[in-house]
Amino acid sequence: MDSTITDGEAHSNQIAYWNGPGGAAWVAQQAHTDAMLAPVAAALIAHAAPQPGERVLDIGCGCGATSLALAERIGDGHVTGLDVSAPMLAVAAGRGSDPARLTWLCADAAAHAFPKAGFDLLTSRFGVMFFGDPTAAFANLRRAVRPGGRLAFACWRSPAENPWMAVPLAAAAPHLPESPPTDPTAPGPFAFADPARVTRILTAAGWSAPRLTPVDLLLDLAAGGGLDSAVAQMKQIGAAARALREQPPEVVQAALDAVRAALRPHVDGAAVRLRGGIWLVSADA
Repeated sequence: MDSTITDGEAHSNQIAYWNGPGGAAWVAQQAHTDAMLAPVAAALIAHAAPQPGERVLDIGCGCGATSLALAERIGDGHVTGLDVSAPMLAVAAGRGSDPARLTWLCADAAAHAFPKAGFDLLTSRFGVMFFGDPTAAFANLRRAVRPGGRLAFACWRSPAENPWMAVPLAAAAPHLPESPPTDPTAPGPFAFADPARVTRILTAAGWSAPRLTPVDLLLDLAAGGGLDSAVAQMKQIGAAARALREQPPEVVQAALDAVRAALRPHVDGAAVRLRGGIWLVSADA
């Protein structure tokens, strides 16, 4: 039997995931995750440089942190926070909404009929790597931007450049069943790690050749809550969390004990700091 997953199936699976266990995990860990990823949000917003009066679409806005921060920068402009996850958008809406400056939209960025040339700037913090057919998705988004508008997003570089994910996963791995090889281009956190692939996708979708800037950041996995908090976060969010899902309790406990030991050398007071490597990507319409 041919078990190949089509682009459409992969995309549908992502939508189901973010309205199911993925969305639930991010909702439960919203405050912690926002604090941990605050350096990424700050770097992205500085890179995107939203201007007063601009119309901004924040793709994959999740629980709303980046959309809220963007809304503080655009004066009498407007930010639309977009996500496929209804549970995460419900949290975002509870954190703030102002029809004049900030609205929330539960829709699929790859297929939604946006107003043509309705935005000046598209942004995303880790929301675009999950498209089943990224070229088609970015072509749809390209039509939503005015001529001369721009795109700015953050995506992860390779696993080797992201010890904050690689270290816990390597510690947990000996306690877990061997996983089959995965397609590095499949929807997921590292789908845009290859700059050449990002360039092919965006140019095929009608954008200018993108500019990719590597940025290294120290991420506090504990969000100021100490080693126990970091271990709990790794059980809920990230590569180790995906590997632990559906494992029996004794396997999960053994893996988490190993994760704790691997993270202990990185404790700095109430923080647990490891490096994260991102691309800041920009392109023009």
